Amino acid sequence: MIDHAHDLASVRDATERLLTAAAKLDNASVAEPSRLPGWTRGHVLAHLARNADALVNVFEGRPMYASAGSREADIERDASRPLDAQVTDVRESAAALDRVTAATEDWSRTVELRNGVTDSASRVPFRRWVEMELHHVDLDIGYELEDLPEEFTRRECDFLAERFLGHPDVPALVIEPAGGEVLRSGRAEGEPIVVGGSPADVLGWLCGRRDGSALTTAGGPLPALPPL
Repeated sequence: MIDHAHDLASVRDATERLLTAAAKLDNASVAEPSRLPGWTRGHVLAHLARNADALVNVFEGRPMYASAGSREADIERDASRPLDAQVTDVRESAAALDRVTAATEDWSRTVELRNGVTDSASRVPFRRWVEMELHHVDLDIGYELEDLPEEFTRRECDFLAERFLGHPDVPALVIEPAGGEVLRSGRAEGEPIVVGGSPADVLGWLCGRRDGSALTTAGGPLPALPPL
């Protein structure tokens, strides 16, 4: 069962950890490449700030972004700012999101996100938690998939396995993170490929941040997953 209050607390914790780590950078390192192709660390930080703004829009009943083009343009506009401006923006935009969620009463309502995707308002805090945790890893400043909270890794693996469930381009999968629950994904028909490995390696493969070379497979080769 989704607990939005718990997830909001987790978002605040993840935000503080990221800000504490980012504050140790300098202007030169903010301009260096992140782990995301074509993005500097400044792009990642700008994206996190603008994502918070976008979620404020969602909770207040406005479109998440004015357009796909404006989303990209805003990130490009803000990516080259110095460290202090980046950190302040992430902190202040996160605080604005905190204020809006604190005032939210109907967590059961359906809200619209990007590209026509809809979800329960109660699930949006977890989506923000995903942004904070995975993009902290993307900053390439010493925070790895292995450092993610155990609960987060388990739930994100569940979420991504469900996302690919029934996908016509993904063969039937049985995913076995070490020490975790067995997950099913991909097409319903066909003999499944069994994929195993550490929770961090499973998550890295599912979210496109590792190539899966550390995973084990039985019943067939490891499939390439569609982009998220």
